[in-house]
Amino acid sequence: MARKVFIAATGQDCGKTTTSLSLLHLARKKYQRVGFIKPVGPKPSPYGDFWVDKDAALVAKVYGLEDDIRLMSPVVVKPGDTRKVIDGVMTRSQLERQLVNACKELEQHCDFLIIEGAGHSGVGSVLGLSNARVARLLDAPVLLVSGGGIGHVIDDVSMNLALYKMEGAQVRLVMPNKLIPEKRSRTLEYMTKAFAGQEFIVHGGFNYSPILAGPTLQHVAKLFDLPLRASGDQTMRIIQHIQLGAASTEKVVEILKYSTLLLVNSSRDELLVMLATLYHIPQYHEKLAGVLISGASSVAKLTQQVLDDSDLPYMRTEQLTSAVFLTVTRDVSKITADDQEKINLVKELAEQNLDFDLIDSMLA
Repeated sequence: MARKVFIAATGQDCGKTTTSLSLLHLARKKYQRVGFIKPVGPKPSPYGDFWVDKDAALVAKVYGLEDDIRLMSPVVVKPGDTRKVIDGVMTRSQLERQLVNACKELEQHCDFLIIEGAGHSGVGSVLGLSNARVARLLDAPVLLVSGGGIGHVIDDVSMNLALYKMEGAQVRLVMPNKLIPEKRSRTLEYMTKAFAGQEFIVHGGFNYSPILAGPTLQHVAKLFDLPLRASGDQTMRIIQHIQLGAASTEKVVEILKYSTLLLVNSSRDELLVMLATLYHIPQYHEKLAGVLISGASSVAKLTQQVLDDSDLPYMRTEQLTSAVFLTVTRDVSKITADDQEKINLVKELAEQNLDFDLIDSMLA
């Protein structure tokens, strides 16, 4: 029988997939055959001639598990599927059998199996397959990933625990994630005190990392469906800051931060020419990840020529700068298989922050 763990979360964007990637990396150091499954996949993505969940596709590509990809994503929720279940066209028992059978087959040739949930504990309830129910169906102990605060995080964990308890699933670890480094010890101390006497332990996850949280230029280009003028290395550069080029040219240049995506209105010819000129200087090459030019006004012909003759990465949209800024700052960047820098960092941080032997012992 494979050792199993169900990676759950108190909500979206807590770091389930990052945790899964981390545990896969650490488990492969201890176990010969390590597998992954996303039983219910709410993010469908084409994979050859069939559909899989995006996270399953990511893990398959990163860890060379493509041969198991159909088993790794047994239930993929496509548009209209929830209505089909409610209308009885697609039965809950049918979906249940699909994921249980896939998990059993993976268990037969795995020593350690990571099972990743979707969203908070109740996600999937419309299909009769909430995270809590799936964890119970697969008889997998739960590692619950949370945010990195104290008060609201304890509230979130408590609310999610209630559903796992109702379904009879066992939560063995709670992992506060995206912790503020200077508050890490204090946060974990109070989380441990708050849940003293419970059947699970509190184990700290990752500290907040602007590199892991930041999008790449390629991600932003895909977000707006824009062509990106950049080299291969430039497209994968991680954006750590997003700034508006609204001040005077001199002031914008002065306040540039490291690895910034600068949003510049298309009418700012003098600023665009200055940025294209400065980009070849190492100091500004480090500061400028790229430029997103926005606005309905056409870029002046001479300015466009200067941009095209430079190495400055840029993309162009006719959307208003204010709308572009809101979209970029509200977007949550997910790791993709192409984000090698992020994936390498996840593996490195996993070895520094996670005690896999302790985690493994709690799954017995």
